[in-house]
Amino acid sequence: MRLPFKITFLAAVMALTTHTVFADTSTFKNDDDKTIYAFGASFAKNFEQFFTKQDELKIKVDNNQLIAGIQDSLNGKSKLSEEEIQSTLQNFQIKLSEIQRVKMEKEEKIRAEQAKKNAKAGDEYRAKFAQEKGVVKTKSGLLYRIDKKGQGDNAKASDTVVVNYKGSLIDGTVFDSSYKKNTPVTFPLEAVIEGWKEGLTHLNKGGKMTLVIPPELAYGEQTVGTIPSNSTLIFEVELLDLNPPAEKATDADKTENTANEKATESKDAATSKDAAK
Repeated sequence: MRLPFKITFLAAVMALTTHTVFADTSTFKNDDDKTIYAFGASFAKNFEQFFTKQDELKIKVDNNQLIAGIQDSLNGKSKLSEEEIQSTLQNFQIKLSEIQRVKMEKEEKIRAEQAKKNAKAGDEYRAKFAQEKGVVKTKSGLLYRIDKKGQGDNAKASDTVVVNYKGSLIDGTVFDSSYKKNTPVTFPLEAVIEGWKEGLTHLNKGGKMTLVIPPELAYGEQTVGTIPSNSTLIFEVELLDLNPPAEKATDADKTENTANEKATESKDAATSKDAAK
């Protein structure tokens, strides 16, 4: 694979040397000069990340060698043949890929270890919470406590609900809150995590509850935003309103509506004839 260095290397002469052709960057002879200078500036910004990661890449970047390579190539005196250039850059690409692979494996190992810790800590938290007064544990493992009883109907899994809520991790970190936004949230229960879908069916309109949701009823092993893998989630939820789905019209309703529509059409036609006489 050929690496796209040829165009940007030419621009690097202006970007990386103090003896640049355009010492005065405030003016340019023409648009071509300005364009070439822009290539150099863009290259320098992109290459900056490479310089800042020298330790990670385990390579010492010598600016003088970079500039020498550009100048020798422009003067037709390159110390490397085209084949040697491509071979060297391909070997370097392989080295970068290997470094990235090792890095990803380390990160994955760290995530896996953290996920185990999160799962264990969550198990301990839920076991302790289950012993508190008023807490109910369902067959699925969901824990909930009614903090304030409502007066209306219980929510159903098919309902659209209007709620205020605060979501936090077991260490108290708040990852989401409608209270901070000062705006209740409306959504269909079918669209949310299983812990919410099940939990709110135990709450009346106007009521308030605490949900403690195990990972398998939340996001499981996924990391979602600021929610780590295997997290037990805690929600304080107020059910402000609920809207059942619209009932589907029965066959009898459809027949009656069709008959009414035809009767209206006939009446309108008769009125039109009378008006024409």
